[in-house]
Amino acid sequence: MGDKLMVNKTIEDAIFAINPNAAYKSTPPDNVDGITWLFGTTPISKEDLEAKKVELQAESDALQYQRDRN
Repeated sequence: MGDKLMVNKTIEDAIFAINPNAAYKSTPPDNVDGITWLFGTTPISKEDLEAKKVELQAESDALQYQRDRN
């Protein structure tokens, strides 16, 4: 089997999964509480972002598990 490459999903991944056209800045990076929405982007709730991040991580982990089994 090859080397395992763990992919950790970020708040940015969650934002763009929910709204691919979102414009924002986050200070510090990957911190839901530090997000400033830009250019009229409709804000995404902290709860929705955290739930989407968990969902994306679970999908990524499942795909990695499949790759590791081959």
